[in-house]
Amino acid sequence: MLHFHVKRIDSYLFKSFISLLFITFFVCLFVVIMQFVWLHIDDLVGKGVPLNILAEFFLYAALSSMPIALPLAILLASLMTFGNLSERLELLAMKSGGISLFRIMRSLLIFISLVVIGAFFFSNNVLPFAQKKMWTLMFSFRHKSPELEIPVGEFYSGIKGMNIYVRSKDQKTKALCDVMLYDYSNGFDNASVTTADSVWVQLTADKKNLLIILKNGEYFENLSKQGGVNRRNIPYRREEFAQKELLIDFDANFNLLDEDLLADQHVSKNLIRLTHDIDSINHLRDSMRVQFSTTMVQEKYFQRIYTPAQFDTVTVSEPSNRLLPSPDSLFLTASQEQMLTIARHAVTRAQTVASDMQFYKISIENADTVYVRHAIELHLKFTLSFACLIFFFIGAPLGAIIGKGGLGVPAVASIGLFIVYYIINTFGQKMARETLWDVWQGMWLSSAVLLPIGIFFTYKAATDSTLFNAETYQKFFTLMKTESKTFIRKMTRRLNNRSNRESL
Repeated sequence: MLHFHVKRIDSYLFKSFISLLFITFFVCLFVVIMQFVWLHIDDLVGKGVPLNILAEFFLYAALSSMPIALPLAILLASLMTFGNLSERLELLAMKSGGISLFRIMRSLLIFISLVVIGAFFFSNNVLPFAQKKMWTLMFSFRHKSPELEIPVGEFYSGIKGMNIYVRSKDQKTKALCDVMLYDYSNGFDNASVTTADSVWVQLTADKKNLLIILKNGEYFENLSKQGGVNRRNIPYRREEFAQKELLIDFDANFNLLDEDLLADQHVSKNLIRLTHDIDSINHLRDSMRVQFSTTMVQEKYFQRIYTPAQFDTVTVSEPSNRLLPSPDSLFLTASQEQMLTIARHAVTRAQTVASDMQFYKISIENADTVYVRHAIELHLKFTLSFACLIFFFIGAPLGAIIGKGGLGVPAVASIGLFIVYYIINTFGQKMARETLWDVWQGMWLSSAVLLPIGIFFTYKAATDSTLFNAETYQKFFTLMKTESKTFIRKMTRRLNNRSNRESL
């Protein structure tokens, strides 16, 4: 009978938790997607992208945001679940029946462990594919020409190599009135200016060119690009026209970039590829450092006074009597022409050394950057999954301690804890990305900070601590206030008695 009763508790807790988890997950996912879209709003708005392409982009953005939304959803759902149990005194009834907090959490802990495993496989198999698709679409959005919508009263620079200024628009004929067109495709020094009373702008049938029809206008062009022209008196050419047509390259179609361009990036690799590429990059970094050291020695950039054979024979106890001539004395004995030759050779030698060292420095730094990015992506596949487990051990006992259900207090506590996690995680990634810390130190910093907090909350909840009970703190401060008054009263009485004795 007891076994059946315990199974009903597990079923009840699981149903309560899973319903809240689904709701909070989709809410958190929506918030994370909107935050991502807001950061890249300039690449999405005003491009005239088809709706099916936008829907595909949001699908891949949702898949890419799941590893961030899932830990927050688990934190909020667990906090609300155990907060509701504590507020309705159901948790107290279970504990009164001899069921410990760890036994109450057992079914949910097993489920969260499965979620952690599933989150890892999702990050390893689905996430690289989704990120490759998402960033391919994002870069395609950036390369797409903006939607042609020329405003009134301001310069429009959406056409490459041109600026268009329109004073008004005719709503009936759809014409742009009183237009100035600045063409600087040949450089600002060779810019041409066209004015027209009426202008019609339209795309060609294939949407790869822009047809501009101008009526009743003038065209001005300077002739400085012609050879033999005096820069002080630059002639220009003026042309009047009744109608003029311009055909400009303007591809308004949406062209999807090749996905293979991102195939070698760290965001599109799984655990096996990341491990293999990290080993290859480490081998490349070591070989570059050895090559750099070898080049410095072979090119004699770090020369010694003695040759290697002579250096082995020189000891401290038997100093060499060989006197080396002073470089200054040798230089002064040369002729003026020889001095110039020596100086030029020294400058060339120094520039060669500097350029070689700069080349190897940039090459090694680029290899280090690629290594750090791959290593960060490798650790992210574990840290984001492990964060789900940590947030459960924070949310469940914290909800039991706070004793408040609903969406008010749990939402505030969850957002506060997630902000702390996000700040610590961002700080750790920044330190790892800038190679100030080892990658594993920066990536596991947030877990190292939050795991003791989860253990502390779990211990306090298991021991029925009143950590967040306002009445406990009120009683504590009341007791401290009473004790302080009693202490002051006793000290005052002793001082008065001492003063009376001294007066006698």
